[in-house]
Amino acid sequence: MNSMHCILSGKVQGVFFRSWTQEQAQSLGVKGWVRNLHDGRVEVLAQGDENALAEFKKRLIQGSSMSEVKDIKCEDMEYDKTYSKFEIR
Repeated sequence: MNSMHCILSGKVQGVFFRSWTQEQAQSLGVKGWVRNLHDGRVEVLAQGDENALAEFKKRLIQGSSMSEVKDIKCEDMEYDKTYSKFEIR
């Protein structure tokens, strides 16, 4: 399973970013999770096929209507667990 880990910064907390991210993931068939970090950033682990992950990353860069993504760092990775849905943590 292709996996991608991302950290996003900017105005990404308190603007329904996690629920928007979940909606985007579900629409693309991407599994994994999203959570807020204590320092104001958001962390995402996404699993899916290459095309879905590429489109998901594009959407994360754009962000939701109320968010303002200033920086995103994503890396492809090997992950030992396979998720069956996309959840908000």
